[in-house]
Amino acid sequence: MSISLLVLAAGLGSRYGGLKQLDPVGPAGETLLDYAVFDAVRAGFGRVVFVIRRDFVAEFREKVGARYAGRVAVDYVFQSLDALPPGFTPPAGREKPWGTGHAVWCAREAVPENFAVINADDFYGAEALQKLAAFLQGAEVLDLKSEIRPGRTRPAAEFALAGYRLANTLSEHGSVSRGVCEVGPDGALRSITEATNLSAAEVGPGRKFSGDEIVSMNCWGFTPALFPALDAQWAEFLRNQGGQAKAEFYLPAAVSVMIARGEAHGRVLPTASTWFGVTYREDKPRVQAALAELVRRGEYPGKLF
Repeated sequence: MSISLLVLAAGLGSRYGGLKQLDPVGPAGETLLDYAVFDAVRAGFGRVVFVIRRDFVAEFREKVGARYAGRVAVDYVFQSLDALPPGFTPPAGREKPWGTGHAVWCAREAVPENFAVINADDFYGAEALQKLAAFLQGAEVLDLKSEIRPGRTRPAAEFALAGYRLANTLSEHGSVSRGVCEVGPDGALRSITEATNLSAAEVGPGRKFSGDEIVSMNCWGFTPALFPALDAQWAEFLRNQGGQAKAEFYLPAAVSVMIARGEAHGRVLPTASTWFGVTYREDKPRVQAALAELVRRGEYPGKLF
């Protein structure tokens, strides 16, 4: 079964101070995105779809997309402030798109097959993408165009999330946002609660969070059954919060609502993969050192592409 990787790369990088998706951090000038694509290709993904801003498409194609020519199929989707359902317009004062849920919604026509979703500026590790690939290659693709007869409902979709320990996902240089997961004893994902402005000082024994909590780092496995429910929630969000200049339509929150409504079943795929990211510029030296160590151990070649 063909599966695709949807990469969310339209973020402004405001806290970081630039287009961190294009910042070299690997020994041979690789970006974190390069490592994700490398891991995806060797896990069996046949196509990569980038969600980007239209205003840096030329730079992105030249500096990122061109690296993968001949190795994997590449497509692009554009996320913009005015990419909205009919009847909606951006509110006065809003300056950027609407978040991760909106980014995935913008790709609804580009991924008719099972697909994974990741952020462009995170390192997820090989095991996480291998587990998602195995899930996606076995997940049932529901016929979304089939007629639903009176008294019958479409069966709940099956989604998956690569889960990371909270303590392993923090930055020493500022606060972060994390989707804290409630996981059942059978590994079922029950809900996700967004914890914003979370600092390392709040995590540890006797503190607000123990550090062992499983969190979403936006590393998902979906079937196209995601889109009808996401479309409905997106319209609902716009009706209720569309007039707010800084409201965000978060993908984890949308999935959590789907699970609560019985529209989807989620499962957590625990991973021992190392996660790290460059949220702030001060994070960069630590990321560079971690990648160099992975190369030294032979987990990655010294030059990916």
